Amino acid sequence: MSTTPSLAKPAEPAEPAEPAEPADAPPPDRRPPRHRVLPRVRHVALPLGSLLLFLVLWQLLAASHTWSETLVPPPAKVWDAFVDVSTTHDGVRGYNGTTLVEHLGISLRRIALGAGLGILAGVVFGLLMGTVGWLRSLFEPWITFLRTLPPLAYFSLLIIWLGIDEEPKVTLLAVAAFPPVAVSTTTAVAAVPKALVEAARALGASRWDTVRDVVVPSALPETLTGIRLAVGVAYSSLVAAELVNGLPGIGGMVKDAANYNNTPVVLVGIIAIGVSGLVIDGLLLRLERVAVPWRGRT
Repeated sequence: MSTTPSLAKPAEPAEPAEPAEPADAPPPDRRPPRHRVLPRVRHVALPLGSLLLFLVLWQLLAASHTWSETLVPPPAKVWDAFVDVSTTHDGVRGYNGTTLVEHLGISLRRIALGAGLGILAGVVFGLLMGTVGWLRSLFEPWITFLRTLPPLAYFSLLIIWLGIDEEPKVTLLAVAAFPPVAVSTTTAVAAVPKALVEAARALGASRWDTVRDVVVPSALPETLTGIRLAVGVAYSSLVAAELVNGLPGIGGMVKDAANYNNTPVVLVGIIAIGVSGLVIDGLLLRLERVAVPWRGRT
């Protein structure tokens, strides 16, 4: 009598082992949602809280009558001035026939044109001075000399040369924006590691290819920082640029209102310049994060 041999059960395939996490990998964020939301709330709440505190202190200072309302008007009067220059009231449209938004738009157009020309020239000069040593020796003292001059020091000369129309205003803003970009770009280009340049040349890259593919990406973070500084310098030069024949324009509005001791309108103009500057700086910072996401990483 034959017996049927017993069949051995095949072994089950072993499950693949999960890949081990690298030692330097950051731990997963296991915090509850509440702990992830709190930093975002603080990021918004702290600026709003500081603004509220500033308004309270401003109101208390105005109510103490330490200075007259001509010097320190209360926030309510500044708000009324904001409404007046933004709308048509008693048959008067805005300030000097132009609303606040229109004044600001004209000034922003001047800044965009003037600062844009200065930034473009600064990038070009920075690349040239950073890559060609004798050009840096030739132009760097002049750029440093120009960077130390306040805008009012040469604005009168620009008026003599270019008249009182748009040309001296745009030129002043361009001259003010040029040095920060030129200096930052030159420094960044000169700091590019020579090993990267030599490796690119060894692989057959031409001088232009090396500048385009190695020098420019390496210098881009500092160049963008210089652009942000240049826009800030252009904003600080705006009132100076609109001292003569600046209406319409936000700086011209501030200057004209100051001539009549109209402090509320002066404060409205200053706040408009500051808020628009914050918005533009935030946009430039966002552009910097998108264009150079590797900045700040090791």
